Amino acid sequence: MAGVEFIIKVPQGAERVTMLGLGDRNLKIIREALGVQVLAREGRVQVSGDRSAVAAARDVLERLALAAERQEHMTRQQVLDLVSAANTGRSERDRQRGERWTPTSRHTHTEEETFGDPIDSGPAWDQHLDVYVGGQAVRAKTANQQAYLDSVRDHDLVFGIGPAGTGKTYLAVAAAVHMLKHERAKKVILVRPAVEAGERLGFLPGDMQQKVNPYLRPLFDALEDMMDYGTLKRFLLSDVVEVVPLAYMRGRTLNRAVILLDEAQNTTRGQMQMFLTRMGHGSKMIVTGDTTQIDLPDASESGLIDAVRRLRRVPGVGFCTMDRQDIVRHRLVQRIVEAYGDKTPKAEEAAQTREVAELLAVRPPDFGERPAPTASSATDESDGAPITNGLSTPTARA
Repeated sequence: MAGVEFIIKVPQGAERVTMLGLGDRNLKIIREALGVQVLAREGRVQVSGDRSAVAAARDVLERLALAAERQEHMTRQQVLDLVSAANTGRSERDRQRGERWTPTSRHTHTEEETFGDPIDSGPAWDQHLDVYVGGQAVRAKTANQQAYLDSVRDHDLVFGIGPAGTGKTYLAVAAAVHMLKHERAKKVILVRPAVEAGERLGFLPGDMQQKVNPYLRPLFDALEDMMDYGTLKRFLLSDVVEVVPLAYMRGRTLNRAVILLDEAQNTTRGQMQMFLTRMGHGSKMIVTGDTTQIDLPDASESGLIDAVRRLRRVPGVGFCTMDRQDIVRHRLVQRIVEAYGDKTPKAEEAAQTREVAELLAVRPPDFGERPAPTASSATDESDGAPITNGLSTPTARA
C-alpha cells in the first residue's frame, strides 16, 4: 500500500498542551495505536505511513484541535476512543471508495499519487452544491448562474464575466467549498490582485498580512457565510484554505486544488499568464471579473480581456457571461448598474466590454435585446477542430 505524509500546524502554549497532551501523550497514543510515524517540531506535527492509518491519524488530530479551541481536555480513554472510531470509519470509507482517499490538509504524495488521476472521476457534483448558508442550500437563482455552475463542474478552467452582484465570486467559493467538503480537492486557494479602486491609500500599518487583508476581505466574507468559525479557523491554520494576494502566487505549482482568481479585470497580461500557469494535476481554476470596473492605470492592459482574446478557442476552457438581469443583490443594485451602464465614463472600458461580448459571440446587455439561448461550440479557423467553450446565455429565468 502506498505511503503518504500528512502535516498539520499546532497551536502554541496552553492550547498545544490541550491538543497534544502532557509530554505529547496523545501523539504517543496515535503512534502506538495506528502504527504510524509521528514527528512534532517547530509548531507542526508530521504523520507518515499507510494511507488508511494516516487518514485515521488526521481525523484524530483534527478532532483534538477542535477540542483544544474549545478548551476541552480529553482523557487518555477519550483519545483511545477517538482513534478507534476514526480507524473504523476510515477503513469502511476506504473500502467503499476502493482506497482512493486523499488527505485534505497539507501533505506530500508519492510520485504515483501526485501525477496520477484526479481525486475522483466524474462530475464534481450531480444536482446541487452541498453548501448551506443560514440553513438554505446555495443554488443558482438565474439560468445564466446555472450555466456558470455547470461550466465550473465540467471544465478545469472557467472564466465568469459579468457586472457586480451577479454571484460570480459567491458561487465560485460555494463550488470550491463543496469540492473540499467531498474530498474532490485537498485545498482551496482564493486569490485577488491588491489593486486600489481609484484611491491612493498610501502607507498601511501592521505586518504584511494586515496590509493585504483589506483587499482580501470580500473572499473572507464569502467563506464565513459557508463555514462555521471553528472549521474555517482550523482550515486557515493548516493551509487547507488559503486567501492570498496574486503577487504571492509566482513559482507555485498547485496540485489537486480549487484556485479562484477574483477581480481578474485588474490583473495585467503578465500576471494573468503567471496565474494560469500555476495549475497542477487534478486542479480546477475559476477566474471571475467585471470588464466595466477596471482599476488599472491603463485599462487596455487588462489581463482578463487579453485572456479572452487568446483562450476563447482553446479546448477545455469554459467562458460564461452574466448581465444585469442576473444581479441577485438588493433590487436597487440592478437599477444602479443600469443607470451607470447607459453612460460609461470610460469610453475605453465600454469598447473593451463590447469586444469581450463580441469575442464570446454575445451582445453586451447595454447594446440591445438579450440574445436567444446558446451553448456555443466554435470551430478553430486554423484547423477546423470543434471546440466547446461552455458559454451559455439563456433568456429563461430560474
